[in-house]
Amino acid sequence: MSAKALPRSEEQALADMKNYRRIMLKMSGEVLMGDKEYGLDPETVNRVAEDIREVVAQGIQVCVVVGAGNIFRGVSGAATGMDRTTADYMGMLGIVINALALQNALEHLGVQTRVQTAIRMDAICEPYIRRKAMRHMEKGRVVIFAAGTGNPYFTTDTAGALRASEMDCDAIFKGTKVDGVYSSDPEKDPAAEHYSHISYMDVLTKDLKVMDATAISLARENNIPIIIFSVKEKGRFAEVVRSEGKFTIVTN
Repeated sequence: MSAKALPRSEEQALADMKNYRRIMLKMSGEVLMGDKEYGLDPETVNRVAEDIREVVAQGIQVCVVVGAGNIFRGVSGAATGMDRTTADYMGMLGIVINALALQNALEHLGVQTRVQTAIRMDAICEPYIRRKAMRHMEKGRVVIFAAGTGNPYFTTDTAGALRASEMDCDAIFKGTKVDGVYSSDPEKDPAAEHYSHISYMDVLTKDLKVMDATAISLARENNIPIIIFSVKEKGRFAEVVRSEGKFTIVTN
């Protein structure tokens, strides 16, 4: 953060971060690929699990929503002529695979974890039950929400905002490949401006691609801050939770 005086809204947002007690971590499936072209990279999955464990060790309750872009994207399947509903359900199954991989990595680190899925798969995970999920987090368990919302045509961004709202989360931490929100793609435009703090409406009107519009609107309606940060570096998640390092806060 800059050493100059911060706007009151940004100063308050940073102060609020120190009081977070329950948070949502939203990641794309591509994060779990590491340097691979597709699938899961065990080393990356383990590193992400270690980052989550570090945050849990701070006494913060954590729930997770992960995408399936490393396995299958419903939108991509539909673009090749596949029925969109079928393609989206296939994507939901990919999310479950990622959730189980992350659960396995966390359990190996001694972190108690539960996977709850929006589509019943009783042999491998629990069905999504709001009160049960909240109880798990109160007991210090990490809850991974799988299969999106259980409905086609909704992204995992929307699933993350929905579950964060239902779980009464203090914030959504969106782990991406970049360290915040920029005025344009920083990989293509060296002059792109980094925003340390921005409003939901600015994200929508400027079409900044932080999350899809439905997710942003849901977070705005429920006044849940969204913190955008790079999840590619080890330990960055815990740093940002402590309001350290470079990131972007999206609030009212």
